[in-house]
Amino acid sequence: MCDPRHIGVVLGFSEVSEVLTRLSRPARAGLLAISALATTAALLTAAPAQAAGPSYVALGDSYSSGTGTKSYVDDGTSCQRSTYAYPSLLAAQKGYTLNFRACSGAKIADVTNTQLSALSSTTRYVTISVGGNDAGFADVLTECATPWWAGDCDGAINTAQAFINNTLPGRLSTLYSSIRSRAVNAKVVVVGYPRIFMGEDCNAATWFSPAEETRLNQTADLLNSKLSAAASARSFSFANPTSRFIGHAVCDNPEWLNGLSNPVSESYHPNRLGHSSGYAPLISPLLTGAVAKTTTSYAARVPASEIAESQQQYAAQDASIRPAEFRLPDLTSPAARAAARRHGIDVQRWLARH
Repeated sequence: MCDPRHIGVVLGFSEVSEVLTRLSRPARAGLLAISALATTAALLTAAPAQAAGPSYVALGDSYSSGTGTKSYVDDGTSCQRSTYAYPSLLAAQKGYTLNFRACSGAKIADVTNTQLSALSSTTRYVTISVGGNDAGFADVLTECATPWWAGDCDGAINTAQAFINNTLPGRLSTLYSSIRSRAVNAKVVVVGYPRIFMGEDCNAATWFSPAEETRLNQTADLLNSKLSAAASARSFSFANPTSRFIGHAVCDNPEWLNGLSNPVSESYHPNRLGHSSGYAPLISPLLTGAVAKTTTSYAARVPASEIAESQQQYAAQDASIRPAEFRLPDLTSPAARAAARRHGIDVQRWLARH
């Protein structure tokens, strides 16, 4: 008897029917069963590899890339993309195919010029955090970390708040419109910024006063309010981390946000717990509609090699993004010494007391 897998090809389907009618009922049933099993086996053998998961594009700045986690992918850039950042954790848990475009230092213009090209009509999920660098996040913190006599924290905060109120909304609207026009079918989640401080500064080399910390937290709230409004106008979801990070700010126990760190570039960013216990469980239900699982479920990460391979092609574009880093106060600089003289401060004696 010929191989039942080829019976339809060898004889032709009309001839197959004739052969079957001449067979006894038991023989006909046996032949059909063998043929079905053989066909199934052939299909399984020829089945393609498992399809890739839904496309997830992570856009934004250092709060998305993973600055602060102290472990970065070697992708030929200074973007500080981390396998411990929430995009990697979410993609691994959900089985998404991650295009990790978020880059440390990115502003709205950088997202527009270097990251939006990753979006398409096949993109299913998008997260984005951006706006903090546009408002001068690192520069404001640097100014406020100095002693009262050496800097103008209130002036820096006033400038940042004026930008957030007057300029940022228009830029966000344009950006979010561009995201929607490129990723027409995607679920988009805009990700906000936590309050960094809890009312005291436990770091010996910075001098944030309680009043300054309050104003800095208020600025984070203001920024979130503009992000939320712009997201709502575009029917995007907004992930507000404020309440989730309460009790886990700088100097809290446990910290989910780094205080003054070594290297300094790690300072005032979410650490690994900030991403796995803070951001990932917050964003997950908004992105997928699924109930958030326990934070222990965010142990899996997208392999560094996979992220590096996908991002190396963008290295030239990413090189245009200027890092935005907190700078350690230098009270020995000419500017600081001049400020001390204006206020009648002996720097060495002041440092000895503080």
